[in-house]
Amino acid sequence: MSEQSKNHKARAQELVSQMTLEEKALLLSGNGSWTTHPLERLGIPSIFMTDGPHGLRKALGPNIAESVPATCFPTASALASTWNTELIKQVGAAMAQECQANDVQILLGPGNNMKRSPLGGRNFEYFSEDPTLAGQLAASYIQGVQSEGVGTCLKHFAVNNQEFERMVNSSNLDERTLREIYLPAFEIAVTQAQPWSVMCSYNKVNGVYASENHLLLEDILREEWGFEGAVVSDWGAVHDRVKGIMAGLNLEMPGSGDVNRKKIIEAAKTGLLPVQRLDEVVASLVAVVLKAAESRKTGVTFDVEQHHALARQVAGESIILLKNEDNLLPLDVGAKKKIAVIGAFAKEPRYQGAGSSQVNPTRISNAYDELLALVGGSERIRYASGYDIEGVTTAQLLEEARQQAKDADVAIVFAGLPDSHESEGFDRSTLDMPEGHNRLIDAVSQVQPNTVVVLMNGSAITMPWLGRVKAIVEGWLTGQAGGGAIADVLTGRVNPSAKLAETFPMRLEDTPTATEFPGLNQQAHYGEGVFIGYRYYDKRNITPLFPFGFGLSYTTFAYSELTFSAPSIKDTETLTVQLKVRNTGKVAGKEIVQLYIREDRPVVSRPDKELKAFTKVALEPGEEKTVSFTLKQRDFAYYNTALHRWVVNPGRFDILVGGSSRDLPLRKHVQVETTQVTVPTLTRNSMVKEFKKHPKGQEAYTLLKNVIMGSFEEKRHVKRTPQEEYAWKKAEMSTLVFVNDMPAYKLINFSEGKFTEQMLNDILAQVQ
Repeated sequence: MSEQSKNHKARAQELVSQMTLEEKALLLSGNGSWTTHPLERLGIPSIFMTDGPHGLRKALGPNIAESVPATCFPTASALASTWNTELIKQVGAAMAQECQANDVQILLGPGNNMKRSPLGGRNFEYFSEDPTLAGQLAASYIQGVQSEGVGTCLKHFAVNNQEFERMVNSSNLDERTLREIYLPAFEIAVTQAQPWSVMCSYNKVNGVYASENHLLLEDILREEWGFEGAVVSDWGAVHDRVKGIMAGLNLEMPGSGDVNRKKIIEAAKTGLLPVQRLDEVVASLVAVVLKAAESRKTGVTFDVEQHHALARQVAGESIILLKNEDNLLPLDVGAKKKIAVIGAFAKEPRYQGAGSSQVNPTRISNAYDELLALVGGSERIRYASGYDIEGVTTAQLLEEARQQAKDADVAIVFAGLPDSHESEGFDRSTLDMPEGHNRLIDAVSQVQPNTVVVLMNGSAITMPWLGRVKAIVEGWLTGQAGGGAIADVLTGRVNPSAKLAETFPMRLEDTPTATEFPGLNQQAHYGEGVFIGYRYYDKRNITPLFPFGFGLSYTTFAYSELTFSAPSIKDTETLTVQLKVRNTGKVAGKEIVQLYIREDRPVVSRPDKELKAFTKVALEPGEEKTVSFTLKQRDFAYYNTALHRWVVNPGRFDILVGGSSRDLPLRKHVQVETTQVTVPTLTRNSMVKEFKKHPKGQEAYTLLKNVIMGSFEEKRHVKRTPQEEYAWKKAEMSTLVFVNDMPAYKLINFSEGKFTEQMLNDILAQVQ
């Protein structure tokens, strides 16, 4: 804990000691929708918190649709595609400056849940299907925002993966899946960046509401990870307020008037809520309020044009080139070729997600106007709308599009998902775009061989027309400057360098949750376990439409010289991995270097490989750079549910490095030794074979095994014919398998009491 945090905590505790019970209860509920209650008697101010996560959305009044003008940056699915932690820090700092200018103390973001299914309605607000990538990006976002004296609220903690019945649904999953997939991104963000606050989710986790889940809020978040801030409820996520306080929930949002205040006071008076616990929860919140008040800046302004330029830069770096047959892109601006721009999104872009995160942009650019400016003249660009606001087309609109495309040298079709197809509040029912968008692409590609498709969507879609178009640009929801960024990429002013932070499947039936999403009847069963995203497609050997980590460039890169600091390490040591990357093309570009780890002989079912490190490298034509990564114990570990901790299984691990999860040209292995002696406790319920693996269990194993196998031992040297010997060996082998898998206590019954409870207890005492 920093010295400043210690001072805030000490001051908060002093203030709490002076409060009445009524004042403590008052502070634990919001003052309306966006602020905390002040306590003027003690000099505690009110602070303002408001929606992010991709721009400030401060409501001007009770109507949340009316908010202050602010820079609308790309949504999380686009930001994640940059894989650029430093650039995301800059975005965070810019948003914080706008918060300071508008007297906002806490920005509600970033969203950091895993993309369990591509149908998740809020996927555009979340970074990735991979916890390492999401966690590093979230940490950078938090560091950027908080560097300017504005707090963040990391959300939605935890296992918040569907919108359907989101206020009552229970996310049901095993401990290993929770620890390996759904918590690490939050853990990285908390331990590396210390957000001022964390927002608990609406849903239950294994039957317990997140807002009153002691395991999540106290045991893991505070005790294990060392979280120092306040836990805020999602808006309306509180159920039992007293249970919430006991679990570690600090602030209820929005305010509930005196409804829950009375319950807190009554519980404290009757002893149901210990005063010490109440004081702890109030003090944690007050410490954050004091920090926010101290960090407040007056007279702050921000450069609207500079922030728009940053939005254009980050949007350009988030756009993915998915296909570029015959090097159709970038467009040759100087060739005076005619360009057909088709699709209403070209003039009326979908640039942000729908729901609580909608920003009132300071300005909006569209690709049509930006292309006009870059290409130079309307005589070279033709336009046809192709469909209406809901993506519906008609024979007339299709025919108009065909004519414009047929008369041009190249056609650029803008398509994607309207607001009605993906939004907070509901999950998608299909991976398909509106029928009108797909029909438009088909119609244009039939008459124009040089067809480019530019997509505007917040999450994965199917592409039935993939083989009929030459180029595909994933334009995401790239914010207010997205139109200019798309034009930059199409014309080569920006060399695309983004890569997918989520897998694009061929079809819905291929997805890991195809039969389990969304969870119905208030129950979501995470039967796929740790196998979500690329982990699932790799394990099942399914070819996706586009794999995790994929993205093309206008240049090419070559990998070479993978080296390790040592051929073998102990799990207490680090491994330095180095390699070289060269730009083998003719233009400057950026490559995202990805490192994955595969365990050679796992003792539990593990993914084929898992992302553990990445970096983005800028290279001039012909330039080569050395890239270095440092791997630690957790990078090789799995979560052992018997021991309830991370464990490294000693043995060989493969290190794989390359440009996507399905393109890893560099491979080399390292031996990892474990210094942790993993000795499980043996009980009467332990299987017989578990005694054999135990350091003290060899003698016990022989005793247990021979309760049933003794007869085979006695007759081992009896003379038999070859046929009899074969049958005898087969019977011995099948019996041994049967015995090995048997819980030890069952030997009592199988021996008809010859092996007794006391004998078993004596054996167990010997192996402790």
